[in-house]
Parts: sequence; structure tokens; C-alpha cells
Amino acid sequence: MGWKTLDDMDLNGKRVLVRVDINVPVVDGVVTDATRIQRIVPTVRDILAAGGKPILLAHFGRPGGERRENLSLKQLVPTLESAFGTKVLFAADCVGTEAELAAQALQPGQVLLLENTRFHAAETKNDADLAAGMARLGDVYCNDAFSAAHRAHSSTEAIARLLPACAGRLMQAELQALESALGAPERPVTAVVGGAKVSTKLELLGNLIDKVDYLVIGGGMANTFLVAQGVSVGKSLAETAMKDTAAEILTKAESTGCQIVLPRDVVVAETFEANAPHHVLPADQCPDDGMILDAGPESVAAIIEIFEKSKTLIWNGPLGAFELEPFDAATNAAALKAAALSRSGQLISVAGGGDTVAALNASGAAKDFTYISTAGGAFLEWMEGKTLPGVAALDQ
Repeated sequence: MGWKTLDDMDLNGKRVLVRVDINVPVVDGVVTDATRIQRIVPTVRDILAAGGKPILLAHFGRPGGERRENLSLKQLVPTLESAFGTKVLFAADCVGTEAELAAQALQPGQVLLLENTRFHAAETKNDADLAAGMARLGDVYCNDAFSAAHRAHSSTEAIARLLPACAGRLMQAELQALESALGAPERPVTAVVGGAKVSTKLELLGNLIDKVDYLVIGGGMANTFLVAQGVSVGKSLAETAMKDTAAEILTKAESTGCQIVLPRDVVVAETFEANAPHHVLPADQCPDDGMILDAGPESVAAIIEIFEKSKTLIWNGPLGAFELEPFDAATNAAALKAAALSRSGQLISVAGGGDTVAALNASGAAKDFTYISTAGGAFLEWMEGKTLPGVAALDQ
């Protein structure tokens, strides 16, 4: 761990530029899910408690370098004030005279929100001049946006080289959780990787085979692996063009000692809809007019057995068509078991990715997982073994 935390910095009387992810859903000017805002509260409160003055840098949507009123961060001020319990001022730009005057006028106990960094086309180009303009507003830089750390942007990478830099509480928690899961984990380590396509998770699978003891593959991806083994999957979602790649992954796993776990039995229906008539069949007996929509009870029992002998679990992606009842059964049963083992201290469980968080929330398992990452792309790239520019920039 080469990066510093807020505890390593002298914040008293300092203006602290905090890169946050408050890219929250807004309908008619009202925030409909404030989860991301809630996750940055500890960082803002700790800075205020240490006598620092938080100045928030953030992007919102994809304005493409143009000022667009519907993508102004100004509309988030009431929700931020409610979350922080203090006055939040707003500057209509993230660089320049207005921003500089607002930063200078900031009083102890107040928070300043700067306008959408992506109103500047230079932001996504990691432009040094834009970063220098931002750096003029503060004395210390704190990155609390792990979810944007896989992007080398002016507000996540270039600026970190211009000021004393540290990780915020959310970033710190993400990095520590991921380090415990993949960096120096307690063994055996199990990874659950689900979702529709093998092609989008090739690098992930390749990296995990070298690092985990068990690799549970679910969802549409599992069908592609079944095809690679010569199994007919009927009308199921499968990437038949990827079957040779899947076969190579199976072969590589044998050489690294990683046990790949595929469904033994499957839940088959003729239509992709909730509560469609369905039956459980051995994995190699899907009829030509059937589609595999979930892993069966025997498969779930095998997965649970693996969880019981594991010390660390990394989870990304559902085991079946979790958005349709009852084809969420395998995901729910496995998730609840992982949650119970985590609650009793037998398992360290780390999960992330959009569908994953939705599935774990739906099952009620999320609250007992050791750590749930709100970062989509950054979580995946970390699992793929890639260097994240926003993290590397803190590591000086």
C-alpha cells in the first residue's frame, strides 16, 4: 500500500479538493437513489472534523464537453446538504475566476461543490492545463471516487501529481477490501463469475484462473462453456463463436490447479418470461426447443459446499436470469449462504458490478457481505489485474 489516507494528511485550515462520484439518478430534478452520495459522507465529515474545507470535484452524465443544464451538478445541492448536515455552496465552473473566488471565500464548516468537470472536453483527455486550473483551488487532493479510478482524467489522474494526494474513506475501503480478496487473500479463494457473455469477461477469467482455487461460472456464460464441452444447450443464450476460447480456459485451469465449476443440472423453460413453465434437467439434457434460465438445485448444493470450505469469495454476476422469478432461485440461495457464512465470520466476501449489486440486494444478502463495491468498470478492471490510473497516481 503506497497510497496515503486522510489520517496521513494535515488538513487543518486546508482546502481539500475531493474527487467524488455523485453520478446519481435524477428524475425531474429529484435524486431517486442517493446511495453514492451517502457513501462519500464519512470522507466529507472527517475532513470537516479535522478543520479542512471540502471542495467537491465530480462528473455527471456524459455532456461531451458541452454545458448542458440538465447535467448541471447544481440540482444535487439540496440532497448533498441533507446528507452532510451542513451548508453546500455551488460554483458554476470547476476552474477559473468564479471557482477560485468561491474556494477562497469558503468558511470552516461549509462545503463547496464545483460544476460538472465534463463540461470541459479536456477533462476526459487528462489535460494537464485543466488539472493545473483545478489544483489552484486547493491545498490537498483527496480521491474518493474508486468508481472513476479506471479512467485517466484531469480530475482523477493529472491533478494527483500536482498536490499532496490521498485516498478518501470510500476509496480506502474499496482498496483494502479488494486487496484482502485478491492481493493477499486467505485461502481457499472462490470466485463466482456470471452474466451473459464470455467475450466481455475474458480478461477477468484469465486473471482469476491464476489466483483462485475455485471458479464458479454461471448465467449465459456457463452455457458457452457447456457448448465447449460438446453439450447441446437448445435455444439458450450462448456464444458459440467463443467455444474454442472457453475450451482453452478449461485447459488452462487444469494446469493452474483452479477447479472450474459448471452447472450439473439446469432449469429449462421454452420462453424467456417470469413464471414460465419450467423443469429441472441434467445439464447435458436440454431439449432443442428449451432454454437454460438458471442453475438447478444440485448445482446450488455443489456451490454451497465449495463456499463452506472457502475463506475468501469474490462475486461478479448472477447465476441465472435473476431478473425473472423463479429463475433467481440459484443466485438467491447461493448469495444467502455466502451472506450467512460472512455473518458468522467464516468467509470474507467481496462483490461488485451493476447486476451483481442488484441481484444481491434483491436476495436480501447484500447487507451481510463483507464488502459490496459500487464501482462497475473499476471493480472489473481491478479483478482483471489491470493498473487503475486514479489509484496509481496516489501511489507516489
